Amino acid sequence: MNLKRVVVTGLGTLTPIGNNVSQLWDSLLKGVSGAGLITHFDSSNLKCHIAAEVKGFDGTQYFDRKEIRTLDLFTQYGLVAVDEALKDSGLDIEKTDRDRVGVIFGTGMGGAETFQNELLSYAVSQNTPRFSPFFITKTIGDICAGQISIRYGFHGPNYSTTAACASSAMSIADAFMMLQLGKVDVMITGGSEAAIIPVGIGGFSSMKALSLRNDDPATASRPFDKDRDGFVLGEGAGTLILEELEHAKARGAKIYAEITGCGLTADAYHIAASHPEGKGAMLAMRQAIAESGMQPTDVDHINTHGTSTPIGDISEPRAVVSLFGDHASHITLNSTKSMTGHLLGAAGAVEAIATILAVKNDIIPPTINHFTDDPDIPSLDFSFNKPTHRRVDFALSNTFGFGGHNACLAFRKY
Repeated sequence: MNLKRVVVTGLGTLTPIGNNVSQLWDSLLKGVSGAGLITHFDSSNLKCHIAAEVKGFDGTQYFDRKEIRTLDLFTQYGLVAVDEALKDSGLDIEKTDRDRVGVIFGTGMGGAETFQNELLSYAVSQNTPRFSPFFITKTIGDICAGQISIRYGFHGPNYSTTAACASSAMSIADAFMMLQLGKVDVMITGGSEAAIIPVGIGGFSSMKALSLRNDDPATASRPFDKDRDGFVLGEGAGTLILEELEHAKARGAKIYAEITGCGLTADAYHIAASHPEGKGAMLAMRQAIAESGMQPTDVDHINTHGTSTPIGDISEPRAVVSLFGDHASHITLNSTKSMTGHLLGAAGAVEAIATILAVKNDIIPPTINHFTDDPDIPSLDFSFNKPTHRRVDFALSNTFGFGGHNACLAFRKY
């Protein structure tokens, strides 16, 4: 069978450096850090006091108070990003065959805040435990996808992907393949996360994954820097509207870029550490390029996973050198996590959006907070501290997750 071509026609975000796509892109190009001292709760009894929080979000601006009681924050974030993306796409829902519109929306932690709060409530009142009737439906990871379909009446494929930090990239890959196969005309995809809570900060801190640069939050996320000491936990959501090309053309949709391939692999190595030579990452990039009908020498830009962790920031550049050889020095890499922090299950979607905008605008956002070169990291063009203006015809977005899950998405200028 002939596979359908798939394009991106709408974008929506809610991030620590902007509550919509325009704000996000402006902040990325200016090198704005979204990290600061935690305000969501009192973190004084924890080792880590910093995170990249969404700023100025008020759920009552989007939902009535009765509805908010039924929605964990991660679902609220997701619904807001979806609303922006649908408006951006110009899709007339009333004139669209909603039986052929699907939703695949990822999350790593799901309704973590609801789960934490319900258990804390139970712990202090064991004699008369009272659980919210919305406890389960606010907590389960698939509920954001379900809430999206209910809100808009989309009857196509509907589920969530969970692959830790690769969750939303996996969602985009699944949505892409659904469209390629002709099962749907439109897919709403991406992911959301809201895990800046005591158990989230405490849990990641206990495994020594987080930066403890509490005295200087803005420079704490330092991908590929010699003095990096872990990632900064972020939160938010990202949504892409993916559409079969002919369907998009028939309605005169604007097209940001074409998604041409995906690579999905496993490190098969360790529950948290990446393969030291980046084998899974290399295989994922190679798959995405091959599926796109392109060559490694066609790649102009890679938005790396680049978390600011000691091991991961070495293995991914090694994978780049392993796959691309001499061409590696001609690729502009970056890590937008230096600004947004690590959005866990929403990272892949937000970083895919940054990659798409780089392809569309021929500008690659910087990797901020670089002070000292690390001799253990291959010397590549990481777009340190200032944006790079160059033509970007073909780009990759890498996302990797605990458990050894790797996803690479390929985007081409349309």
